[in-house]
Amino acid sequence: MAEKGKNALLIEPGNPRLLKTPVKDGSEYSLYLEYKVGYKEENGSCIRRKEGLSLRLVANPRTQAQRQKNKETIELARKIRFEREQEFLQNKEGYRLKKSRSVNFLDYYQTYIKKYTKKDVRVIEMGLNDFKKFLSEKYPHFSTRVEPRYINKKMMEEFADYISEHHRGTGISSVHRRFKKVILAGVEDGLFSENPCKGIVLDNKEDMLVKDILSAEELQQLFSTPYTWKYPDIRRAFAMTCFSGIRFCDVEALTYGDVDYANRIISFRQKKTVGHSHKSGVVMPLNDTLMAIVGEMPKEATPETRIFKLPPNNGGDNCNHFLKQWTKAAGITKHITWHCGRHSFGTQLLSNGANIKVVADLLGHSSLKYVQVYTRAVDELKKKALDSLPKIEM
Repeated sequence: MAEKGKNALLIEPGNPRLLKTPVKDGSEYSLYLEYKVGYKEENGSCIRRKEGLSLRLVANPRTQAQRQKNKETIELARKIRFEREQEFLQNKEGYRLKKSRSVNFLDYYQTYIKKYTKKDVRVIEMGLNDFKKFLSEKYPHFSTRVEPRYINKKMMEEFADYISEHHRGTGISSVHRRFKKVILAGVEDGLFSENPCKGIVLDNKEDMLVKDILSAEELQQLFSTPYTWKYPDIRRAFAMTCFSGIRFCDVEALTYGDVDYANRIISFRQKKTVGHSHKSGVVMPLNDTLMAIVGEMPKEATPETRIFKLPPNNGGDNCNHFLKQWTKAAGITKHITWHCGRHSFGTQLLSNGANIKVVADLLGHSSLKYVQVYTRAVDELKKKALDSLPKIEM
């Protein structure tokens, strides 16, 4: 713990001034700012206030890396000191700086997640995890605590680039939008004087299908390969996504009560869109293949019994783990996830001449724009097919 004020050394003058003070073991210096906010009426002595920066210097740097690190830390501290000076001069309340701007933004973000009740909470969490990783790599001194005052536009531009590098397709804009949603909440709560994400927009890649898809031949190849691992229903469940386009979260929740065996249809509410779209309800006819996948209702089952017995989708033994083992055994080198089954379904239908509106209805989409990615994928497959023909000279 630093002993501020004792043996303190001046780094840069001003108001506030930047100082360093040794920690107890003497191996490091702790940096802080000291504000001169007025004078006591009774004796005219100076009133000072201190602000810790959570920044440290190596007391006796021995290597080039340590010296460079010290240099970067001092440059950052000087920049912060200058910004605080401008804030201090403009702040009508003098030293009474807003308490809300001294909170840990990472804690604020976590509290936001706990109070969040919408279905996209998983993407909100991804934004926090990405931001923590970004800080660890780019701003390690802020890896566990970063106050809103340190989050500026430059940092947000770097974070936007980081998201672009670590996500693919729609995941890029989805994560960034949710992160900016939390920042905006912070603006409204007084954490930020202005929105540091204002004007930062990522490239729109929602018209691109970047996940791998399985061709008709690969589907045959996969389902001809025996499934020899735990949870044998994984084979049937993945077949359901590939031949019906139903999302994994809905497949795992399907019950025998959702199946009308007499009329050969299955009906359910999509978890992703329920409460947000008039197309959340899906009614799908069951052909012979899908009827075989669903199977007859066991005698001991009730309408609430789930059709597919699957492992929890967390930990080591999860559905993606077993799907990866199975596709590898089938000799498929593509990165296949459960959502690839849905994409494969949409692409196969359009490749076989299905009407785009029919495909949208089967997938439970309220707009055709979400199916456009499959038409582009089909166009790309057609181009590859043409390019595979032998070349001749005329």
